[in-house]
Amino acid sequence: MARTLSQDLRDRVNAAIDGGMSCRAAAMHFEVSASSAIRWRQRALELGQAVAKPRGGDRHSGKIEAHGGFIRELIAEQGDITLVEVQARLMERGTSVGIGTVHRFFQRHGITRKKRPGTRSSRTVPMS
Repeated sequence: MARTLSQDLRDRVNAAIDGGMSCRAAAMHFEVSASSAIRWRQRALELGQAVAKPRGGDRHSGKIEAHGGFIRELIAEQGDITLVEVQARLMERGTSVGIGTVHRFFQRHGITRKKRPGTRSSRTVPMS
């Protein structure tokens, strides 16, 4: 994955463009891509400075978080509900999510799905 280039470099490229260089010439001079120089220039004109946009992060969890109360009610009603059953109930409500999304929701909120109680330790053979 590409890394974010420094704010100093962005400012120097924009200063060169302000000084009369074309975007492509500034890009060649500072050894960045022409498309980056053009985008930085546009961003500087819009915002006053070519700051980097936020990177990474979860952009889709809001879809399932909106149904958090409903999911908790399902778990309260039926304690042994499976991920597939939760997914099916969400689909009935018109929300299409994957099993992984449901699993990550459970992880974020500390909801465990262990179905059997833990067994006592073996006295003859260590288990781990």
